[in-house]
Amino acid sequence: MMKTFYLFFIALLVPFSLNAQQNSPKPTPANEFFTTTADGTKLFTKVSGNGDYCIYVHGGPGMWSRSFEDLKGKTLESKLKMVYYDQRGSGRSGAASNGDYSVAKMVDDIETIRSKLGAEKVYLMAHSFGGIIAASYAKRYPEHLKGLILVNSTLYLNNSVESQVAYANSLTGSKIQIQDGQHMPALGEAMGKLSEKNLLYKLLTDSEESFAALNKIDAERPEENGFRNNVWSINEYYGDFTKLTPDIKIPVLVISGKKDWAVGPEHYKLFKFPNQTVSEIDGGHLIYFEKNDEFRKQVFKFINSK
Repeated sequence: MMKTFYLFFIALLVPFSLNAQQNSPKPTPANEFFTTTADGTKLFTKVSGNGDYCIYVHGGPGMWSRSFEDLKGKTLESKLKMVYYDQRGSGRSGAASNGDYSVAKMVDDIETIRSKLGAEKVYLMAHSFGGIIAASYAKRYPEHLKGLILVNSTLYLNNSVESQVAYANSLTGSKIQIQDGQHMPALGEAMGKLSEKNLLYKLLTDSEESFAALNKIDAERPEENGFRNNVWSINEYYGDFTKLTPDIKIPVLVISGKKDWAVGPEHYKLFKFPNQTVSEIDGGHLIYFEKNDEFRKQVFKFINSK
């Protein structure tokens, strides 16, 4: 039950269906392969569905794309050709051949996938920590995007940690404070308090059943192979990526869960995309799973408007 939680939350402490509608076209068979990058890193890639390409950028760090795919993310395949890939050093992908896990290299990886697919323009969808990578790609390669879709995505980790600590205090009655800008020690203390009361799952969902479903899938995730153990020593990931948003002028759909305490239910208010649409859904961090009908409706409405 703890494994998934450690990836987005405890990992922060290291250093310290509906099915497709009946009248929708039947999805094409999935195509799985490895995309080899310029530095020789092999990225697990899977393409499945019909329509415009949509590259999915998973969270974590160090998670994989399969949890999104299997927890109803695949329902998007009726109108989108979904591209599920595992980031370098994550899931089924290989470790970075030269140890490079920088934001710039993560952006390069998405561009390599897009280029090798032969798609001039794609949609880019990110969840959770993946928002940092996706927004960075949108800033550098806006000409290759039809639109950016951010699903409960953080663009500023420290702000999201503040949400986690505040919610932990409300659940446990503790009074943990972030002292002198030191977010990680406070988060560690907050996680300990939640663990004592078996409430760690609450940051992701109110449903222990949903949390168990996620963990069942993630139990099959390959062991750590690079990214998660390196990312927290890379200072740029702690930066405020919301500062990129005013300069990203492509269409952006922001989907925010009103009960997403992992990223923060008001985190999206820091975003200043000039051409953004915001959809608030009454759900938590796993909104694509637990509120799939509304999630899918908003995504399809966005792509149909383009």
